[in-house]
Amino acid sequence: MKKTFISASVASVLALASFGALAEGPSFYGRLELALTHTDTGATLQAGTNGLDANYADENNAGTYLENNFSLLGVKGSEKIADGFDVIYQMEFQVENTSETTTSSNPIKARNTYLGLKTNAGTVLVGRNDTVFKQAEGGVDIFGNTNADIDRLVTAQQRSADGVWYYSPKIANLVTLNATYLFDDNNDTVAKTSESLYAVSATLGDSKFKEQNYYVAVAYNKGISGVDAYRGVAQVKLGQFKVGGLFQQSENVVNSDIDGNTYFVNVSYDLNGVNLKAEYGADDAGFGKYYKTLGSKIVADDINVQNFNVGADYRLSKSTMVYGQYAMYRGDFTIANAKTDLQDDNVFSVGVRYDF
Repeated sequence: MKKTFISASVASVLALASFGALAEGPSFYGRLELALTHTDTGATLQAGTNGLDANYADENNAGTYLENNFSLLGVKGSEKIADGFDVIYQMEFQVENTSETTTSSNPIKARNTYLGLKTNAGTVLVGRNDTVFKQAEGGVDIFGNTNADIDRLVTAQQRSADGVWYYSPKIANLVTLNATYLFDDNNDTVAKTSESLYAVSATLGDSKFKEQNYYVAVAYNKGISGVDAYRGVAQVKLGQFKVGGLFQQSENVVNSDIDGNTYFVNVSYDLNGVNLKAEYGADDAGFGKYYKTLGSKIVADDINVQNFNVGADYRLSKSTMVYGQYAMYRGDFTIANAKTDLQDDNVFSVGVRYDF
């Protein structure tokens, strides 16, 4: 019985892959990314990493781990239903069973999944997706989806369900206006303190540097992730260099005394196919994963977190990339004039990414 079920499942997946490869509509895709990581605290590792203890005191999570950096499976496509009208769709799922224990109750997690309509007046999506506030980062998160992702310091990097998204056409081939609106049931706690949950953004240029060699974005987040926040992003390509930066001001929607600024500056250089990267970040808001894991739950008078990342990646082929990186986190907070140092986290990782 089990063998029959497994065989049928494998056959279904292979059939879907073959159909995605041959058909013009649906396309099947995926990613498997694993990293071997050594950490001093475990505070910045991916959630769900096997062996992590919820209590981070006394360096009990120091050690070497196998991280799953958002391995996924998905299918997407579009179909013309009339002149100037295309139905677009995507179903994407995060696969966690490469690093979690066999007893995990949630080895498959929802990612961006939506149904939409693309017209000359813009594109509308309904379902689950990254908010336009998060998407405003463009390509500036050069260590994204790893333990050096910008969300270790900054907040509102949210993928939300029960929402509607709008993306305008590119105005003058430069500017795009975007919006996310979430229904009230998306977050009951925030809905009680905020009249609406939404995000808006405007982007200028091209984040992939195919049409323009610069990208600029401004964005506002209302209530999503429990914060009101403003964000500015800029990145430019100069020959083999890419230089970028992000600044964000965030405020807790329940307690306006909890607020602060976060910024990142980074640079990458393409050296004969080897992508060298360096980044510095600073935060005094305390919403990021590093501070929330190791910091106090009491509102601090002063928060100071710093992050420094260096790394390199190289594509062995179109589908396979190898990389190595080092991330350093340190910080402190002050309550009633008493300063407390956070535990430093030094994180070394080597990984492989395979796209299909």
